Amino acid sequence: MSGSRRRKFQLHYVGEAFRRVSLGFAAWRALALPSLRRVPDRLVVAPTDLRASDPFIAEEIAEGRFPLAGRLLVTEGKSPFSLELPSKEFAARLHSFSWLRHIRASKSDEHTVVARRLTDEWLTSHGKRLSGIAWDPDTTSQRIIAWLSHSTVLLKNADIGFYRRFLRSLTAHVRYLEKTAHFSPDGEARLRIRVALAASSVAIPSSSRAVKRAAQLLDQELDRQILADGGHISRNPRTGLELLLDLLPLRQTYVNLGHDLPARLIPAIDRMYPALRFFRHQGGELALFNGATTTLANELMSALRYDETAGKPFKALPHMRYQRLAVADTVILMDAGVPLSAEMSKTAHAGCLSFEMSSGKHRFIINSGAPRFAGEHYRQLSRATAAHSTLTLNDTSSSRISKSGISGPVFADGVQDVVVERHEINEGGEGLTASHDGYLEPFGLIHERAIQINSGGTLIRGKDRLKTADGADPESNAEDQAVIRFHIHPQIEIKTVDKHEVRLVAPDGETWTLSALDVEIVVEDDVFFADPSGIRASKQIELAFPVGELPEVQWVMMKKSAPSQP
Repeated sequence: MSGSRRRKFQLHYVGEAFRRVSLGFAAWRALALPSLRRVPDRLVVAPTDLRASDPFIAEEIAEGRFPLAGRLLVTEGKSPFSLELPSKEFAARLHSFSWLRHIRASKSDEHTVVARRLTDEWLTSHGKRLSGIAWDPDTTSQRIIAWLSHSTVLLKNADIGFYRRFLRSLTAHVRYLEKTAHFSPDGEARLRIRVALAASSVAIPSSSRAVKRAAQLLDQELDRQILADGGHISRNPRTGLELLLDLLPLRQTYVNLGHDLPARLIPAIDRMYPALRFFRHQGGELALFNGATTTLANELMSALRYDETAGKPFKALPHMRYQRLAVADTVILMDAGVPLSAEMSKTAHAGCLSFEMSSGKHRFIINSGAPRFAGEHYRQLSRATAAHSTLTLNDTSSSRISKSGISGPVFADGVQDVVVERHEINEGGEGLTASHDGYLEPFGLIHERAIQINSGGTLIRGKDRLKTADGADPESNAEDQAVIRFHIHPQIEIKTVDKHEVRLVAPDGETWTLSALDVEIVVEDDVFFADPSGIRASKQIELAFPVGELPEVQWVMMKKSAPSQP
């Protein structure tokens, strides 16, 4: 580890320890000190919930079956809040009450009664115990948003006792987040806390001063977290979508009530839409970089239908540091950056210079993505360079992850500098050359990748090279071993032509060949972490080579013409 990287790591370690202690103290203050906040006697408005809902899930919950986070809990008549829960992810979903949207979608009075009973059970078992995953700040903020958005369901025909307990708990939620927000984990969770507090300031009767203060704090977080190019500081493409699904209803709530909007809210939303389109493949899916998991078409359309900035996607996001090549129906997206802070590296993937390629409606080459509901073991596996469509040297990730219990799984070493140069190819084609220094310190080598698409979008040329810091080839006696991986989408069939060529065939018959004359092409078993149904088997293509003998490998992808119809 270099001296500057070591110092940054040490500073983060100390800062994280202080943050955790401060968060615990702030939570204690929220519980121990008397509140001066008056409990309201009503709610002003119920913000809209834009996330997809399924009445069938409401039926399941009414029958005592909770299908959440990829797991199923059968309660057998008991309260789910009194049972041992299947996973941490399941617990977070259950305590967030995000499942209320399914109850609302069912429009059933019977289901409304069930939702109110479950909420009352939560108030009894967890309402005054500000600890555990139920009171994790992010889970708490999601619960506030869900309770406000679906208050019409919970409070429909409710007795006065429940009504008062519910409003008293909402008031306690707000106070708890006000005390803990500053010490909560940075990134999406902290911004969602500010969204929840802003929403509560207008949905619960509040003074004009409180409304203004919540708006100002939200503005500060939007300015800090939403980059100038519209990307989020996490560099996760899906984070922008998740935040838009919270910010859009908040904007409409301010408008409906006649409040002045937070000054940075609309500019932030307007910046976020082009970034979201940047990562969208033509089939409608978002690219799988830096913790992104599967995105269903209806999720994306829930946000995109409010897009008033529609236009052609940018060629690059210079602050988020991604590149896009797009010619005709062919799109290539490349990760050309590093985490923007140590805190943000906790969820970042070691996928520098990895790319995804789609043509028409189909994704052909992808990254393995992040598992949506799997445990920590699989989440960390998905972060390795080998889970990305790029080059791996000596079975080592380009950025190495700390195992510290205090600092968390941050990047302790690896890529620090990425150089990118774009160039046009043959009157309408596009290309770029990029390099990173993630292997410079351990192995003395730099990875350089060049990709170009011809003017018809039918031919892709790629080159991966390993070179020394001064640009020379590695020594001929070097024992380093490199592997270039192409992770193939599970819907794509791989057909081997010979040891130097394979065909990639989409369900509708669209076919691309991938060839490499320098090395043998090997098809291996793979794992796709980001499938909607959970982790599933898939295939990958590997080009392995000894660096001392072959410092550079070229590969070509060519679209095959469709057979003529008789």
